[in-house]
Amino acid sequence: MAVSISVVVLLAIVVVVLIRGGSVRLWHALACAAFGFFLTSTGAAPFITDAISGVTGWISTF
Repeated sequence: MAVSISVVVLLAIVVVVLIRGGSVRLWHALACAAFGFFLTSTGAAPFITDAISGVTGWISTF
């Protein structure tokens, strides 16, 4: 669970930086967030969670 929270915080920081830099408009960020919420209710959610866990596990070995 701690990994999920830190990924959320990291992604939030990236989104804020992109919005402030003008690379992403607020509506684009909101659309991406809505897409993420809807994606979690699909069959792809376990695969995405496993992939993120695998990557973070691989990174933690260094």
